[in-house]
Amino acid sequence: MSFAIIQTGGKQYKVSASEILKIERLNDEEGKTVEFKNVLFLNDDKITEIGSPNIQGAKVEATILKNTKNKTILVFKKRRRKNSRKKYGHRQPVSLIRITKIFSKNGKLISEAGPQKKITKEIVKGDHAREKQILEAKKSKIESEKKIKKTLKKTESREPTIRKVKAEETRKIQQEEAKKFEIEKKQEIQAMEKKAKLKEKKSDITKKKTIDKKKPLTTKKK
Repeated sequence: MSFAIIQTGGKQYKVSASEILKIERLNDEEGKTVEFKNVLFLNDDKITEIGSPNIQGAKVEATILKNTKNKTILVFKKRRRKNSRKKYGHRQPVSLIRITKIFSKNGKLISEAGPQKKITKEIVKGDHAREKQILEAKKSKIESEKKIKKTLKKTESREPTIRKVKAEETRKIQQEEAKKFEIEKKQEIQAMEKKAKLKEKKSDITKKKTIDKKKPLTTKKK
């Protein structure tokens, strides 16, 4: 892409064809073509030219679109302990220009702007409406993405709670089963102890009977 660097109003601007710039106010009227001969740098697709300080013969043509003023800048001055205050505004006069042609030092045309589109109120309104529609579409897309993320977070948060509930239920079931098992074991042990006690009692009874049988009969002396 070919471009040039020009100097006007004590400032330097990088310029390309069909570009609209805001520069310091020019003395010419609106609609006139203006030539800028203070070209400091030129860049074509093949060649670059550097001025020292300017490139002799090179120039840039532009048309003045409008002579206006910039936004107001408020200036406030105050002196401490002097009761001195001053406030005023300033609007810098500027010119809106459109770059139409860029020429090299040999007078060769490097780049040229295409035909300018006519701007009407209808076109501006249509552009604004299109921009609003694009913004609304972007907002709706962002909102839908946020809703999807919220639903995903909710599902993700629900899953661990469900897992916890299931784990607690299984833990309770296991605890109940363990308690039942302990009770059954205790009952079995108690039954075994009872059986053992009964066996001991039976054995004691049988021993007594055998001892009684073995004792000799004592006869009384006359």
